[in-house]
Amino acid sequence: MKIFGSVSTLLALCTILSSAPVFGFETDTIETKAGPLKITFIGHGTLMMTIGTKTIHIDPWTKLADYTKLPKADLILVTHGHRDHLDTVAINQARKSTTKLATTAECATRLDHATVLKNGEVKTIAGFTIQAVAAYNLVHMRDSGQAYHPKGDGNGYVINVGEKRIYIAGDTENTPEIKKLSQIDIAFLPMNLPYTMTPEMVADAAIAFRPKILYPYHYGQIDPQTIKKLLAAEKDIDIRIRPMK
Repeated sequence: MKIFGSVSTLLALCTILSSAPVFGFETDTIETKAGPLKITFIGHGTLMMTIGTKTIHIDPWTKLADYTKLPKADLILVTHGHRDHLDTVAINQARKSTTKLATTAECATRLDHATVLKNGEVKTIAGFTIQAVAAYNLVHMRDSGQAYHPKGDGNGYVINVGEKRIYIAGDTENTPEIKKLSQIDIAFLPMNLPYTMTPEMVADAAIAFRPKILYPYHYGQIDPQTIKKLLAAEKDIDIRIRPMK
């Protein structure tokens, strides 16, 4: 535990919280061997990351941002086909001629020139190594009995940025695939009922794969501080609450 604690402390010391918002959104900047990684918290399940000259948009959504005014993407990640994650207007506004788009097979039928990643597949896209992680419901179902997110339809992504491994879970519960992850530096886990995880599920997943930094995101009406209480004994997991309702 002392080793984990020292790593967590060092990582925290290497992280600069920007005092001024960028494009109106809160940001964190984390130092990597490839230079500063800037994470912009657009909201809900939507993020933007920049490192060096490259920009990554995750599940861009026009309800939350004007993508004509944000940096154009080198890479866009789309986790699944629900309208708050697959917004073709936002994607087209964020694209340039060289933008690479990584998504699921179902989403690719609605998008031009997309690269499909199946659950578990690893590809290098736009210079980033990306692993697709299955994202689906185990417990929460519609009245019809169908899962809100059936297995095989959605992806989470582990993306290597510099030496950091970042896991963006998408809409999922605490699946066996998530619990098998390892060496995750930064994780974004959803906490939005009834569609994704309860706080207890988030805590269960985090204890299993132990990210160094955990951001609860896409948390809807759930108080994100709840996860801090549930993980209070896990001193090696740095829980950071940002405006991702």
